[in-house]
Amino acid sequence: MTRASDLAATWRKSSYSSPNGGECVEIADNIPNAIPIRDSKNPDGPALLVTQTAWMSFLAGIKSASLGAS
Repeated sequence: MTRASDLAATWRKSSYSSPNGGECVEIADNIPNAIPIRDSKNPDGPALLVTQTAWMSFLAGIKSASLGAS
């Protein structure tokens, strides 16, 4: 498992994240061939690495689900 602190990543939070530092995930998009994801409450903990294709599919699924929600 990759530790977030081992990556030379520039982390950012979602624009939908709570402004008061609530439960958030952070991603980095400056790592070639991977999208690292980490828990903002545990910045030195593990990072999940996914392919850009998997990340784009994940985002498309979220957008599709939110469009269908009432």
